[in-house]
Amino acid sequence: MSSPQNPAPDRKREAPADAGLTARVDSALGCGVARVTGSALGTYQTAVLRIGLSFTWLFFLLREWPNRHELYGPDGPWSWDMARRLTDDNRAFTALVWSDSGVWFETVYVLAIVFSALLMLGWRTRTMSVLAMIGVLSLQNRSIFVGDGGDNVLHLMALYMVFTRCGRVWSLDARRAARREKGPGTDSGAGDRDMTGIVLWTLCGLALVVAQAVGDTRLEWTADGPVPGIGWATVLWGLWAAQGLWWLARHHAPGEPRTVLDAFANLAHNGALLVIMVEVCLIYATAGWYKIQGSRWQDGTALFYPMHIDYFSPWPALSHALASSGTVVLLLSYGTVAVQVAFPFTLLNRRVKNVLLAVMMAEHVGIAVTLGLPFFSLAMIVADAVFLPTSFLRRLGALVGRAGGRLPLVRRGAVPAPRKSEDGAAGTRTLVG
Repeated sequence: MSSPQNPAPDRKREAPADAGLTARVDSALGCGVARVTGSALGTYQTAVLRIGLSFTWLFFLLREWPNRHELYGPDGPWSWDMARRLTDDNRAFTALVWSDSGVWFETVYVLAIVFSALLMLGWRTRTMSVLAMIGVLSLQNRSIFVGDGGDNVLHLMALYMVFTRCGRVWSLDARRAARREKGPGTDSGAGDRDMTGIVLWTLCGLALVVAQAVGDTRLEWTADGPVPGIGWATVLWGLWAAQGLWWLARHHAPGEPRTVLDAFANLAHNGALLVIMVEVCLIYATAGWYKIQGSRWQDGTALFYPMHIDYFSPWPALSHALASSGTVVLLLSYGTVAVQVAFPFTLLNRRVKNVLLAVMMAEHVGIAVTLGLPFFSLAMIVADAVFLPTSFLRRLGALVGRAGGRLPLVRRGAVPAPRKSEDGAAGTRTLVG
């Protein structure tokens, strides 16, 4: 009777294979963690988002300056009492319900303009991103029925931009950092103590104290916040404390504490960038699939009707010329649905993605011209820019620098490359570009 075979040799042969697989998995995980914590990805893309979204909001506020009282102020059909009751139900944040004073409204509106302009220029982007977000939320949540769809994009992106390191290129912050690296004597405003930052941080803390101490501002610690269980007081004070902690680590603990904080900042930046990319994909995917369910989109006549609405016809002759051709209407209707549904899938191939990205930007330009929705189109084009290749953005920046000549923000050589992170790694390109 033969003895059973000994399986030990097989186990010995399998053990090296299992060990090799485990080592490869561990190496991949280690590289992934090092990538998302060691550097801020997509620095050029987030800079475009910062500049483009701030410009869109700033342009809108300036254009609607004569109509500001009817849109968000005391003369609007949506009165202050109605806004107060609505925000009691939906828990939306807006500083304009703190007081029905006309002076307070003018102050908030002007500050929203100032904060947007400073964020666009990239001056103290960590602070200005928060203040600009407060301006966007305060005005939009005051009258939620005013807007054309682009306001929703601005609303969401303003929240996400707070967590990004969007001032690492094409900003006054990057310019100041570059001068500081050359030496303290080259920039009079780049002292070690950074008095401007200290004063700004102190003023923001005093403003929070006054806001919580005076009146019913709804700055609660555990209620009426962006997420359940966390109030706006917790969020704003947390951001304020994080800024102070960063300053302390930078000036008094430049070793491991600063490296750890920089890793957390990179992780927050990359996480917010991923959320922005997913948000853009969801916008197009949901828009495309909902269109498929509509009978007018199915028979290819959907675009015929808005082209005959006076409110959406800034150029009636152009709209009527396009609508007069059934073939053009059919191609535009089907083409709109096709590119919106296909866009999330094209991210698997960069070349196809870049082609479709150009098509979608051209589509938004067409919407701005034919339907008279410039701010919606501009906001979507800026959101699409998160998928632009880094090489293209660098060439675009160099082209703008040559055209701009002596402009401080775009002068050639002023900010030639993304600022390095604390561990010396330069910013890398976006996840898909």
